[in-house]
Amino acid sequence: MTKILVTGVTGVVGKGTVEHLLKKGVPANQIIGLSRKKEAIEDLVAKGIEVRIGDYFDYDSLVQAFEGVDKVLLVSSVAFTDRFTQHYNAITAARQAGVKHIVYMSIMRKEGSGRIMPEITESDLFTEQVLKSSGLDYTILYNPPFMDLLSFYYGSNPYETGIKVPANNGKMAPATRNEVSEAYAEILSTQGHENKTYSLGGSDSISFSDIAKILSELKRQPVEFTTITPEDYIDSIVAQGPPKHVAEFITSWVVAIEEGEFEQQSGDLEQLLGRKSQTFKEYISSTLA
Repeated sequence: MTKILVTGVTGVVGKGTVEHLLKKGVPANQIIGLSRKKEAIEDLVAKGIEVRIGDYFDYDSLVQAFEGVDKVLLVSSVAFTDRFTQHYNAITAARQAGVKHIVYMSIMRKEGSGRIMPEITESDLFTEQVLKSSGLDYTILYNPPFMDLLSFYYGSNPYETGIKVPANNGKMAPATRNEVSEAYAEILSTQGHENKTYSLGGSDSISFSDIAKILSELKRQPVEFTTITPEDYIDSIVAQGPPKHVAEFITSWVVAIEEGEFEQQSGDLEQLLGRKSQTFKEYISSTLA
């Protein structure tokens, strides 16, 4: 009986992966969740999921949590924390506990671009190298921007404020967190994914200017689109309260999108889902209904 442990189980991706594992027929007693806190796990426990408490910074807690586990989904830790130490601890503890296979959530990188995304790229590269040299089976999943979080970049009320970003026609291939979670569950619950990488770009290729046009069409209400400088975009974010280093981090994503860092459409996501992923128009229509 294969035991699957999903980290970050109180987050959207972790919890979504568990839910999709259950939908795929994986028995609840073969699924374990890992959480840093005891709060917000009641619904999982009610479904028969064992939730273990562990922290990426607490090595011993990870060794205990990984005991008896065959596969681990390593949901990457958030920016502005020590991702190097956390991911190293998780991989090393998994090896010590006898885990056989780690699936790692990385961020898509355009081949040959050499772009270093602040707070992300260097720790991803480090984690992937540690994983490949660990002796464990691994699967690395390269994630695109999440479609259900794109409004974080263009604003929560574009019909009133318009869309003002340091971008124009640069394309990306986003996917929703629900679709990505379903792909993770497919990999965790089936064989043949050992020592492979997948690029999870979605079926829809879209730019920020496309988003403005789609939003306008859906409500028959104009959404003004304006390309601004990165400096002006940073200033607009800081004016809303976040510190400058966070504004610069957000801006680096928009600039990377505009320059094609996340435009790869390998077909891997479609293959894992068994269908095309949602278009932005389909997704946003469901939220406006």
